[in-house]
Amino acid sequence: MGRPLAARGRPAPVPLAALFVLVLALLAVPAPPAHAVGDPASDVDAYWTAHRMEAAEPVVDKGALGPRATTAPPAPPSHPFQGLPQVGTFFWTDGTNTGRFCGGTVLRSPHRDLVLTAGHCLRSPDPKKYLSFVPQYHDGQKPHGIYPVERIYLDQHYYDLGTDGGARWDYAVVRVGPREDGARVQRVTGGFDLFAYPGYDHPRVRLVGYPGSDDAHYPEPLDCSSSTHRYTSTDPAAPGDFLEIPCAGYVGGTSGGPFLVRDSHGYAVIGVIGGYHTGGDTPDISYSSYFTVDTLLLYLHAVHGDTPAAPRTAA
Repeated sequence: MGRPLAARGRPAPVPLAALFVLVLALLAVPAPPAHAVGDPASDVDAYWTAHRMEAAEPVVDKGALGPRATTAPPAPPSHPFQGLPQVGTFFWTDGTNTGRFCGGTVLRSPHRDLVLTAGHCLRSPDPKKYLSFVPQYHDGQKPHGIYPVERIYLDQHYYDLGTDGGARWDYAVVRVGPREDGARVQRVTGGFDLFAYPGYDHPRVRLVGYPGSDDAHYPEPLDCSSSTHRYTSTDPAAPGDFLEIPCAGYVGGTSGGPFLVRDSHGYAVIGVIGGYHTGGDTPDISYSSYFTVDTLLLYLHAVHGDTPAAPRTAA
């Protein structure tokens, strides 16, 4: 693992934009081959009507929802809003049922087709589920169209160690295909930078999440501003240091939602809801894996179109 860049003794964030020259030199950034695992864009767009999206049965995958410790100070409140163009949620169908789950964030990338989410959202995808990404989904609307998932990139550590042992690598990069008219997602919505080694202490972080409930209860994503700090796990089954953020009401299903900080391009992503206990054990405290060089390498694999990692087969 590489050493973080230092500025006055503190780790400095490493934006992906600063690495593009190296990426282009090493990889020549060829157009990645298409190996779609989702429906064709036209079929996906036609299938996901407003009625079907509103009726979708969400998959709840943030950690178990227990009572918040009474000794902790009140967490800053969250509130529903109509979302950001760069942040959305995933939908799937297996032909007999429908569902939505987890959040994702469009990353700036050479091919304008990458989305960041939590690894536990996609570690064991059912091959019958055809996955699609819907940016800024709210109230049954798909304002920027639907983008079928083509490839899913998770770190090999996460496959090998599992959701607890591998909690430090609980992130995934997803390559999505164009929408029905051929437009790539980043051209339509814009994208955010990904920061590695961002440090743990940030006075103002924006947390966006899609709650795992039907649209009758949560028709819109949640928004909250709070501060982050380092949390060192006390669970030997899930070791590591994580970003921790207090924000009220982030119930199960909000996994994959981004931790956003301001940068020169608007926002940068420094975490996603996940990591320690797949994002936390209460709705008022959320966690993220700490982004390192491993996160950047995963991004580069997705840019290059390499074969994704996969669970190892028994010898």
